[in-house]
Amino acid sequence: MTMTRVQPAAAAGIEGVLVRMRALEAALPPKDGVAVFNRVYLAVTEEVGRRAAAGGFRDRTATAELDVRFAERYLRAVDQAARGRRQPACWRPLFQLRGHPAVRPLQFALAGINAHIGHDLALALVDTCRALEVEPSALQGDFHRIGETLVALEERIREELMPGPDALDVADPLTHLVGSWTLEAARNAAWASFRALWAIRELPELAEEFTDRVDAGVGMVGRCLLTPLG
Repeated sequence: MTMTRVQPAAAAGIEGVLVRMRALEAALPPKDGVAVFNRVYLAVTEEVGRRAAAGGFRDRTATAELDVRFAERYLRAVDQAARGRRQPACWRPLFQLRGHPAVRPLQFALAGINAHIGHDLALALVDTCRALEVEPSALQGDFHRIGETLVALEERIREELMPGPDALDVADPLTHLVGSWTLEAARNAAWASFRALWAIRELPELAEEFTDRVDAGVGMVGRCLLTPLG
C-alpha cells in the first residue's frame, strides 16, 4: 500500500455514483443479496447528497471526495465479481452467498454495510486526505456528521427488513445474530484504522499488512452475519 499523492476523484461527483447504483438496482433481481445492500447504499448516498446540497457539511468538497472514493470501492468489488475476479476478503461472503435462500434480507444488508464500513471506509479516508493534501483532523467533523446520518438509516433498515410476526421461527435467532453488530462500533473501528494507516503511511509494507489483517477480520464478521437461518 503506497502513500503517494492521488488525484481528486470527485469530478464525476456524487451524481455519477448514483447513476451506477441505480443501474445496478435496475439490473439485479430484487432478492439478490447484493441488490439488497445496493438499495440500502443508494438510500444512504442520496441522503448524503441531499444534506451536502443543503449545506449540511462544513466542507462540501471534502465530503463529496470522500463519498465518491468510498462508493468506488464497493463498485469495484461489483465489477470484480461480474468479471469473475477475486474481491477483497471483506466482500467475498456477500458475493458468495448472495443467492442463498436461508439468508434473510437484513443479513445481506448488514453484511454489505459491515464490509463497506469495516474495510473500505478507512481506505477511502486515507485516499481523501492524500488527494486533498489535508490531515485527518480536517475530515473528523464531517465524518461524524455523516455517521449520524448512517446510524439513523441503520435503525430504519433494521425496522424495515426484520421479518414480521408470521416468521417468528427465524426472527428470534435473527435478532440475536444481527444484535451482535452495530454500525456505530464499526464506524468507530474504521476511524481508528484510518488513523493507524495514516500514521504508518510512509511504511508501505506495514500499511499493506495492516490493511490485509483488517480485510480478513471484517470478512470473518461478514461470514458470521450471513449464517443461514433456515
